[in-house]
Amino acid sequence: MNNKIFTSEYFSILRHLLRWTFIIVPIAIAIGSMVALFLWLLTLAVHFRFAHTYLLYLLPVAGVLIYFIYKLVGQSAEKGNNLIIDEIHNPGGGVPKRMAPIVLITTVITHLFGGSAGREGTAVQIGGSIAQMFGKWFKLNEADTSVVLTAGIAAGFGAVFGTPLTGAIFAMEVLTIGRIQYNALLPCLIAGVIGDVTVAAWGVHHTAYHIDVFALAPHWYSHYLSFDFLLLFKVIIASATFGLASFLFAYMVHGIKSFCVKWVSIPWLIPVLGGLIIIGLTALIGKPDYLSLGVDAEHAGAVTIPSAFHAGGADTWSWLWKTIYTTLTLATGFKGGEVTPLFYIGATLGNTLSTLMNAPVGLFAALGFIAVFAGATNTPLACTFMGIELFGGEYALFFAVACFTAYFFSGHSGIYSAQRIGVPKVDDTQFSDAETLKEAGSRRQSYIQKKLQKYGFGRQEDNI
Repeated sequence: MNNKIFTSEYFSILRHLLRWTFIIVPIAIAIGSMVALFLWLLTLAVHFRFAHTYLLYLLPVAGVLIYFIYKLVGQSAEKGNNLIIDEIHNPGGGVPKRMAPIVLITTVITHLFGGSAGREGTAVQIGGSIAQMFGKWFKLNEADTSVVLTAGIAAGFGAVFGTPLTGAIFAMEVLTIGRIQYNALLPCLIAGVIGDVTVAAWGVHHTAYHIDVFALAPHWYSHYLSFDFLLLFKVIIASATFGLASFLFAYMVHGIKSFCVKWVSIPWLIPVLGGLIIIGLTALIGKPDYLSLGVDAEHAGAVTIPSAFHAGGADTWSWLWKTIYTTLTLATGFKGGEVTPLFYIGATLGNTLSTLMNAPVGLFAALGFIAVFAGATNTPLACTFMGIELFGGEYALFFAVACFTAYFFSGHSGIYSAQRIGVPKVDDTQFSDAETLKEAGSRRQSYIQKKLQKYGFGRQEDNI
């Protein structure tokens, strides 16, 4: 009897593995192919703008075009990543098929005219849209559709950055703060790997990053301990700063969007205003370094993500300028992701902190690269693995310390308002069961308003 149970269990496991493999492989190939097309078009758009700098002055017009494209196709497609997260938690309306091509086109438009945005959001939406389409074709039930959508996130993320393991963990970790959706473990891993392999098969390559080798400075305890505790202390201090930078980014995105919705009565004027401000800031600064992705250099000596890994490769306030540019771009209706700008913010902030703290530049740029992202998305495990996949395993301990510390110091904030709070970051913090970041922010703002009224201050408008 026991042998029969044993055999039956393993037969069920094998059947489960084969079933999900056959379901996920075609989905991941389709997502990887779409992401490869997106990356190819994005590179063309960015370099075309490099050669035709006057396109920046048409950014307000591009914003109006994007607004009316979404007005035409329906507002549900505009909810982006939050719609996919909501659909995974509470299956219902589904992710529209039109989301993938529309977000691809509008993101390319944003970058063609100089908007400061990323590409992760687009890849994730492509993944979710295609996964939903295949789920309907395969006639999957709600539970399996949720798993397929999660795998779609993994495929899109792993394909767009060349980090398949990170994509798998990110997809399972990003849905709920403090919990990982292990029911999607195998589908996410398959999707991340196949998505990444598909992009490579299409001949699309990712930017390589490298931490320069550095020598450890001798200390009085060096004779007894080989580990550099002074460097670890510097990493912790820097990582707390990375977490605060994550909080600032998320707060500004939500705050600017709320401000514009409240004070600009004509919706299509919001992207016009955002475009004009970006044009004005670029003229004020006198260089275009904070436009678009920030990966490729538009001119010799430009501040980019790769340059931040070397001494003198970033200005003191490059991270703040990129924060302003990107939050303005995304909050005023332009399309794209947040993650590549977060990489830029983190790498340049790490460059600045390394100078102030007399620390290795390449290491601190890498720590900022992953830690600001970890704080803004509340995915410390995924970002730790990203550090290992991108920079190697030699500094894995520092990667973990940086991501975990930034995760705590970013507070209960984030760029995905639909993200659930499964396990609060601090035990004595009270949240209702599976409360979203948006709901928590609104409740927190209401509490602050009551306190202000109690002490005689006027009602403060909600900016969350």
